[in-house]
Amino acid sequence: MSERPTPSAPPAQPQPLSGGQLILGTVALSLATFMNVLDSSIANVSIPAIAGDFGVSPNQGTWVITSFAVSNAIAVPLTGWLTQRFGMVRLFTLSTALFVLASFLCGLAPSLGLLIFFRILQGLVAGPMIPLSQALLLQSYPRTKAGIALALWSMTTLVAPVMGPLLGGWITDNMSWPWIFYINIPVGLVSTALTWSIYRSRETPTRKLPIDSVGLAALVVWVGALQIMLDKGKDLDWFASTEITVLALIALVGFLFFLIWELNEAHPVVDLHLFARRNFWVGTLALSLGYGAFFGNVVLLPLWLQQHMGYTATWAGFIMAPVGLLAILITPIVGKTIQHNDPRRYATVAFVTFALVLWLRSRFNTSVDVETLLIPTVVQGIAMAFFFIPLVTLTLSGLAPQMIPAASGLSNFARITAGAFGTSIATTLWEHHATEHHAQLVESITRSSFPTQQAINGLGALGMSPEQSLGYINRMVDQQAFMLSANEVFAASAVLFLLLIPIVWWARPVHGAAADAGGAH
Repeated sequence: MSERPTPSAPPAQPQPLSGGQLILGTVALSLATFMNVLDSSIANVSIPAIAGDFGVSPNQGTWVITSFAVSNAIAVPLTGWLTQRFGMVRLFTLSTALFVLASFLCGLAPSLGLLIFFRILQGLVAGPMIPLSQALLLQSYPRTKAGIALALWSMTTLVAPVMGPLLGGWITDNMSWPWIFYINIPVGLVSTALTWSIYRSRETPTRKLPIDSVGLAALVVWVGALQIMLDKGKDLDWFASTEITVLALIALVGFLFFLIWELNEAHPVVDLHLFARRNFWVGTLALSLGYGAFFGNVVLLPLWLQQHMGYTATWAGFIMAPVGLLAILITPIVGKTIQHNDPRRYATVAFVTFALVLWLRSRFNTSVDVETLLIPTVVQGIAMAFFFIPLVTLTLSGLAPQMIPAASGLSNFARITAGAFGTSIATTLWEHHATEHHAQLVESITRSSFPTQQAINGLGALGMSPEQSLGYINRMVDQQAFMLSANEVFAASAVLFLLLIPIVWWARPVHGAAADAGGAH
């Protein structure tokens, strides 16, 4: 292997935007980010409709989600290498335009196989969009207002995951599932046109790098195996399945090979040397673990409400939606004040608030009313406002501007992967513990026990047969079992957030720099 080349002097950075160009540039980048994040969750509630239209099982239909997640996870960490090869503006604009085309093809897909193929394409071209939108926004604002730039960026990433299931459910119920993809077309075209018109004169320098084909192949193998394992693990009973065990081994061996190869490659597709910087690895670790815990619970709460509390998809969405209220109000304040405050303190506020929210949810019962459900959701908006900006600030602090695309791509890859882990772990623990609780609760329910007989007689008076009465009792036991299990997952997640506090304090303090490129290390 050849030695890593000594980096040349950093190129001069373009001046920040101002006036109408700054506003339009922010809108263009935010639209692309919103569209991308929205698309990762909007299809979830439409799977039954898609599966029904193509005459396949819902399990087969979930590949519509998995295919996007796998290809997107592979593409995100390639952002740094692709940016050096093609330029930040050109790559972002091309990614957005191709995302629009892939969305159009997804809506037209005549079969499940073609839909999955187009979703793979969509995930691949979507990879650079989020890291580059972050990098371009930071480039658009003066360094003293980097916190405001991050605030505007994070608001789109906060609102989109909540809007996805709500909008996807409404479109599926009132229109047809292809429109969950068609709605990307006008948004993406506007974003592409605005971005190119404003940023084309601000293109970053490019250089022809050799293609690290071995590193790229290793990345595809281990990330693909890991994502498929996480997606299919729950359905196949995890390591009781040979398929999951094989996928886990492929992911582990592939990751170790990838790690060794990339650390010794002169032109790696992923620059792992970024992890030598303390603030980068501490920020990425805290951001990933926090996001994994957050996202796992974001998935779990509406599942519990719909499957065991009788809520419709629309009402479950309404329970989740108010999370954006305080986040939208407080995020700009955090962005303005982060320059003058220690980001570690702000991150601590986020972790403590997340812990409080999850502790409140751990006390829910089967009689919980809408108002009680909404209180922690509203409070969670505070946590989200203090979450992204400080941790991204820590992660990117001290990096030269030309390093930000690679660093943002790598940290976003870790965050997205942690979100997949969090979802799988939360739902698996929920179902596993619910099974245990169900077994414990039914131990005393027998036809010969007096309380059971009394309940059967009472239900019989309402016109139920003994078998119907036992079925009704079993559903009540199920409801209690899944509620108890959800409480345990919420409580464990609260503890995890408290444990993240000392981790974030490992980072070096950042003074007045937010994502200040070239600021203090």
